[in-house]
Amino acid sequence: MRSFGRFERNHRARYFFFNASKKINIKKKGREKDYEKETIGTYNGCNDDSKLALATMCLFFSIFGNNFLTRTNIVNLLRTCATNCYLAIGVQMAIILAGIDLTGGALAALSGVLCVMTFENLGLPIWVGILVGILIGVIIGMLNGAIITYTGIHPFVVTLAMQSICRGAAYLLANGSPVTTTNRAFGAFGTGSLGPIPYPVIYMTIFLILDYFLLNKTRTGRHIYAVGGNETSARFSGIDINKIKILVWTISGAMAGFCGVVLAARLSSGQPSTGEGYETDAIAAAVLGGTSFFGGTGTVGGLIIGVLIIGIISNGLNLMRVNSYWQYVLKGIIIIIAVYVDMMKQKRQNSAK
Repeated sequence: MRSFGRFERNHRARYFFFNASKKINIKKKGREKDYEKETIGTYNGCNDDSKLALATMCLFFSIFGNNFLTRTNIVNLLRTCATNCYLAIGVQMAIILAGIDLTGGALAALSGVLCVMTFENLGLPIWVGILVGILIGVIIGMLNGAIITYTGIHPFVVTLAMQSICRGAAYLLANGSPVTTTNRAFGAFGTGSLGPIPYPVIYMTIFLILDYFLLNKTRTGRHIYAVGGNETSARFSGIDINKIKILVWTISGAMAGFCGVVLAARLSSGQPSTGEGYETDAIAAAVLGGTSFFGGTGTVGGLIIGVLIIGIISNGLNLMRVNSYWQYVLKGIIIIIAVYVDMMKQKRQNSAK
């Protein structure tokens, strides 16, 4: 009788998950089965509205922005986009899980300070400093994921608190002032180039390829979409939800750590004040690219479009000599509009079912 009850519960769980999720590989008693899912968002492609917005802005700034289409400006634009993209990759994964990560900018500052201090103050090799900068990102990200997973505190609260902790730690370690370096080899890590292509753009391309492979070609990626689309169904299916959550915020922390190292190399210093507002740009890029705050939906292609839109807005307005403070206002408005559009789409989809 007990065996029959256990079979019935397993059967119901599998049936429930079948109707709530896309293609997910599940291991059950040593066997792997594939289940097709219907409700989780797309893995590939990007929002057509975002493509139109990108094309419109390129046309607008090419007409009204001085030197917008020059080679020098395009290189600078891509370099700026790369910094935002590092953070946006991690933030997008958190949003796909129906969460958020607000630690990006502050963690980048802490990472940069520790990186420079490692080889300037302690006399260790540069590569050790770079690893330390990335490692602190991994540790903080893992800590975020563990707190979110095992306490049930909302990601917004956890990452907002951790943002304050990281910013304070960066100021304490640096005694409130930049930790400078004159090491040219380290500077080249953030300012060098391979032919006409800056190193940061090369790093960005590599990370985007890895991100695409993870989200689209691996079981872990499918599990990320599944947990974000319907956590209850994912749990019934046998997915280790705790592991997925900790992994996602660890990746986000690692990307913030790497971003901090690149910024420190570009500025030839670890500055505790750097990265302020960077998490806003990363969130805006993800949302503009079609990543839904409701979870379960987001694409790498859309993320690229979103990163380019945010980069072009900042770059174009600077070329037009618009007060930089207006950029903060505009980005805030963009986030509100993007989230509202996403809500309307969700309502239409729910009403159509």
